[in-house]
Amino acid sequence: MKGDAFDPNCPTRLILDRIGDKWSVLVVLTLADGPRRFTHLRDTIGGVTPKVLTQTLRAMQRDGLLTRHVFAEVPPRVEYALTPLGLSLQRPIEAITEWAQENVEAVVSARNSHDATA
Repeated sequence: MKGDAFDPNCPTRLILDRIGDKWSVLVVLTLADGPRRFTHLRDTIGGVTPKVLTQTLRAMQRDGLLTRHVFAEVPPRVEYALTPLGLSLQRPIEAITEWAQENVEAVVSARNSHDATA
């Protein structure tokens, strides 16, 4: 079954919300190189509160995009890793990120021009 993003009742929209969320995008980019601990994710991503990062990780785990592995150590160690489904997002997200980095100046300039005339 293939979804229809233009159907308001299609779950495809829920998936687009997840992968369109800036924190989810940054988690995928961070985990693309392999499993990471929570503090590494938080420090690498920057600007995300622990609460929001926890919510994002839980939602991504629920959606099958990542796994959470708890090691039986003292203190407990927890690592997050992308699943094959999560890894399949790496290329599209990297392409969008590259586009954003290449065009940030043009977008900021357009915003400034628009705001100056508004």
